[in-house]
Amino acid sequence: METINDYMPLSNDWNNERLQTLKQLYPDWFTSEGSLNIDEVKKAVQPDSVNETERYEFRWFGKSQAKRNAFTPSNATLVYDEARSVNPEASENLIIEGENLEVLKLLSGSYREKVKCIYIDPPYNKDKDFVYKDTWKQDIKGYWEDSEMTENGVKIDTNSETSGRYHSNWLNMIYTRFLIARQLLSDDGAIFISIDDTEIHHLRKLCDEVFGEENFIAIFPWKKRTAKSDVPFGISQDYEWIISYAKEKFNAGLNIERKYYQTDDFPKDRWRLSDLTTQRNAKERPNSAFDMVDPKTGKSFPYNPLRVWGVSIDTFQNYYDKGKIVFPQDYDILKISIPAFRVFESEDKAKALKKYGSEDAIKAASTFLPKSVGLTEDGNKEIIEIFGSKIFSFPKPTSLVKYFYSIINDKNSLILDFFGGSGTTGQAVMELNKEDGGNRKFILVQIPEAVDEKSEAYKAGYKKISDITIERNKRVVEKIIKEKESQQPDLFAGDKKEDALKGLGFKVFKLQKSNFPRVDFAPNPEFNEAENLELLKKYIADKESQLVNAFNKEELLTEILLKNNFTLNYTVTPQTEFTKNEILLVTDGEKETLICLDVSIAPETVSHFKAHTDTKFICLERALDTTTKYNLKHYLGDKFNAF
Repeated sequence: METINDYMPLSNDWNNERLQTLKQLYPDWFTSEGSLNIDEVKKAVQPDSVNETERYEFRWFGKSQAKRNAFTPSNATLVYDEARSVNPEASENLIIEGENLEVLKLLSGSYREKVKCIYIDPPYNKDKDFVYKDTWKQDIKGYWEDSEMTENGVKIDTNSETSGRYHSNWLNMIYTRFLIARQLLSDDGAIFISIDDTEIHHLRKLCDEVFGEENFIAIFPWKKRTAKSDVPFGISQDYEWIISYAKEKFNAGLNIERKYYQTDDFPKDRWRLSDLTTQRNAKERPNSAFDMVDPKTGKSFPYNPLRVWGVSIDTFQNYYDKGKIVFPQDYDILKISIPAFRVFESEDKAKALKKYGSEDAIKAASTFLPKSVGLTEDGNKEIIEIFGSKIFSFPKPTSLVKYFYSIINDKNSLILDFFGGSGTTGQAVMELNKEDGGNRKFILVQIPEAVDEKSEAYKAGYKKISDITIERNKRVVEKIIKEKESQQPDLFAGDKKEDALKGLGFKVFKLQKSNFPRVDFAPNPEFNEAENLELLKKYIADKESQLVNAFNKEELLTEILLKNNFTLNYTVTPQTEFTKNEILLVTDGEKETLICLDVSIAPETVSHFKAHTDTKFICLERALDTTTKYNLKHYLGDKFNAF
């Protein structure tokens, strides 16, 4: 049945997905009308008393609302900024200017489980001005006016220690972003977070909740200075910390120590646990969609329809007989709730030998960072070297960030930094690729925060921090190209130039209001769902018909593709066999579709899809009359999408 949301340009609705997963796993928790019965949930998690409220948990003011904010879909969009992009055809790197929670929501469908490493250096809650407003008002003022931005940047909210919610405000800001960021991490991915003493204990507890206590990797102490600082009580704060968590610790491809068990049933080989589920759903792997029964206890473990088992119903017994499947009751030392996969240390060593040429690749990296990671003063020197003056305070040294990108053991990884700052991550990725021949890509997100008018940055012509982020990486690209040209000038001759420039550049996107006026639609509270749906359809027909000749097709194309989970590095190829409509073939390397942004769909185009029913097709809702929409839906089924 159609709903209003079917017509809205929204990002992925994580709340709905989580609810549907719960319904598939535990249908008895839901009423006959499909609503979640909270008492049934309480009976499952608190069988002794549904009124029991005391339990170990980490709570703060605003936590529940922050969680709702995180999973509320976005109706904003991203717009390509060609003028500020650098060598966009040579690279898949992205710099996105915008409020990072909204940006993360927009990326959550396209880049779900594709990010191998996240490194962030968020605000430390030491200064009163840091809290990003988690609101996106789609009114005519635009989002910077709504958020009290100036014309050239953003005025962020205040967070004074006397407000009574000093820690809560900071936790709410971090919590919402981490909940979405986790969706972006791949199963073998990891996150590294720089922090100081102010919030480290709160951050650790928050990360335990978001990423799981069992996925904690380590806390790395970073010595940021050599000279003593003047502070109260005579104690110089010389260290900051990098907290690290894995998405799923036993899958993480990190050069970090793994926990092996030594048990009597396998005296000659230690072992560890790995996830027994996959990223495949029940439709993709029906043979792996089965309830797994523990042969010892007879207890049944239901499969997750969205993440089925890594073994099939036919191969289960073979794996179990070899000791490769471990159930929760098998060992008292384990704290697992579902079956897991056993990996022997000998297997890890053999894999490391094959992949890296040495068994030493599975040895642990020390939590004590090498001296080569540098100090705060090294980060300052880099800024001065690039810009000629200190236009950004206390950036992390590139060497520190490089270290963490190097221990993830993946030279083709996608790296995300959603507190982009001066752009250290971009420089680190490009320099590391140059050093070891890697093909890492980065996504940087930075809010257009206004710089102080008295600052060196403002005097140098930079009005927003995001301007510094972009300019720094532009100069780094130019510097590396110049170095490569001086070393091997022939690389830039003729048809070799494309290879020489590979990875040296980035596309810039900006967060802005949706191109679709329908996002301003407000349902009539006196109407039912069906009546409001008809009202919305009329609103779309009236409002968007006025936009037919005014909209920017490139912006509209990006928004539609982003909301259909295409990555931002898509390519477009006109399809000349269509003569009555302009049809484009779009692909991002994984998905492809035909798309048309014309104001009407010709009968000849409809006839084409009658003969090509295996093709995906997207067009504007405004372009369809009732007959055309019915025919396309009839011919293409779920492969057709009117937007």
